[in-house]
Amino acid sequence: MAPGRKGRIIRRSITIGIVVALSLGMEVAGFVATPAAERPEVGYTTLHAIVPLVFAACAGVAWAIGPSRVPARLMVLFPVFWIPVPFLRVVEGLGWLWPLLYGVHLWWGVLTGVLVLLYPRGDLDGRLARWVAGIAFGASLVFLLGTVLLAQPPEEICSCAPNPYAVGEAPVLYAAIDIGYRLVGVLLALVIAARLLVRWVRGSVPARTVAFLMPLALFAWATTLAAQAVTYAASGTADQVLATVSLVAIASIPVSFVAGIAHTRNMRARVADLMRITREGADRGLWAESLARTLRDASVRVYWWDEERGRYADASGEPIVHDPADRHGDHGLLPVASPTGMPIALIRHDRVLTDNMRLLDGVSSALRLSVDNGRLRSEIERTLDQVRQSRARIVEAGDEARRRIERDLHDGAQQRLVSLGMRLRLAANQARDRGMEPLGVELDGNIAMLNDALKELRELAHGIHPSLLSSGGLALAVPELAGRCPVPVEIDVQAEGRLPEVVESTAYFAVAESLANIAKHAQATRAWVRAHLVDGVLEIVVRDNGVGGAAPDGGGMLGIADRVDAVGGDLAIDSPRGAGTTITIRIPVPSPAAG
Repeated sequence: MAPGRKGRIIRRSITIGIVVALSLGMEVAGFVATPAAERPEVGYTTLHAIVPLVFAACAGVAWAIGPSRVPARLMVLFPVFWIPVPFLRVVEGLGWLWPLLYGVHLWWGVLTGVLVLLYPRGDLDGRLARWVAGIAFGASLVFLLGTVLLAQPPEEICSCAPNPYAVGEAPVLYAAIDIGYRLVGVLLALVIAARLLVRWVRGSVPARTVAFLMPLALFAWATTLAAQAVTYAASGTADQVLATVSLVAIASIPVSFVAGIAHTRNMRARVADLMRITREGADRGLWAESLARTLRDASVRVYWWDEERGRYADASGEPIVHDPADRHGDHGLLPVASPTGMPIALIRHDRVLTDNMRLLDGVSSALRLSVDNGRLRSEIERTLDQVRQSRARIVEAGDEARRRIERDLHDGAQQRLVSLGMRLRLAANQARDRGMEPLGVELDGNIAMLNDALKELRELAHGIHPSLLSSGGLALAVPELAGRCPVPVEIDVQAEGRLPEVVESTAYFAVAESLANIAKHAQATRAWVRAHLVDGVLEIVVRDNGVGGAAPDGGGMLGIADRVDAVGGDLAIDSPRGAGTTITIRIPVPSPAAG
């Protein structure tokens, strides 16, 4: 954990601990100071003390996962202003203090209302929310000033000292301010509840899942608050049952707030699943379906930018013919662009998701990443295909060059050497006929040297590109190749006719290199070569009974692997020590139409 974060957590924990201790201290002190006959029930007092504890606990959670710090700070302030009326008996002798405490003892209601207005974005959304918050704070200041300047010691609550701030006695005016303040609070609470309830009813599935508890809690609080206000205005006292229900409703509000922001946080976490689903690229149909499932919003529509036509179109390619945002304003639009500013897509979503910009930012990042992945994947596949084609062309060009060299050697130098040998033989015979035996002997020696050179030239030409491979294919060339191997080789070649030249040459030189390795390193007494064409794939198996332990990264093996890979084939080597070596080569054979 970072030192700075650890320090913030410690400071927040200390702050929460202080306000909890302050709230509990006021609750206990007020209960003890109240005469036994006038004390409320222990159950009600306990519930009254639990309410600020719930706010304090939820403040810690909201600080950790909330969209902003303001809701958590309001929850921390709540226990400070949750001043139990019996606590006035503790400070009744302090004339300068009790008017101030009584003047702010209902401010917890303002904090609760503003907390609901902040749900779920963490700020005041819209003009109505700002007006409601402004009226609530204004009415609270009026009540505070009225209490400080006009209130007299409430005999039914405490035997308080005279109010030193009072400027005169106006009980009717103060009663009007007191009742009016409570009625304004009830009216504002009902407005907030109605606003949230209407948004919940009119909202789609994502709107309801984000605000699934808050409307119920707020409606219960507002209705009990209204009933309490009517009862207080009629009799000057509060109904105990209504007060108890109201306490439960109040305590459920911070819980609902935390549950809602936890839900939105989980929705952002599901974006990671969206990125995993679409990591291979942005398949348009799959992406829109996955996005709707992730956001739990069946109304989601994704319109893709058509760069060629300069417009947005749906997954099927149909252009937009109307404004994607509906007239009622129930949906919002999220444009997604590349880092260079090039449009990618336009996402129509439920407007409630606009309250969770982190979620929409995650969706934008997921779509950009998917598009980039798809683009990179296409570019890589295109590049690999170009590399494969280039390597295949190189192999074919090499084979063609070898065939040309072999023809040039056979038709040019080899024929000239044969002609030269015939002339030398004729000259040697003429020398002997004329009695020039030493010259004939010398010419015979030159003829022998010429024959050795011609033999080496034929072997060189055969190694460059065997003529049997060109004329008879693998069925003739492989047995001839095996006949020159010092290790006995069993041949089983069933190529079923001629194969493409590049396939035959690749197979031939792979077998040649494998037999050369057997002769040099395997210490084998037998070898086997099998070549069969199965389902459009030429499978070649070269096996020996030697010492094994062939290194896949040896020069010979790497040469075979590179040549086979160039034509789209693969190579497998099985060479346990002491158990011989098996080389399996698989080369795809293109069909005549593909070729």
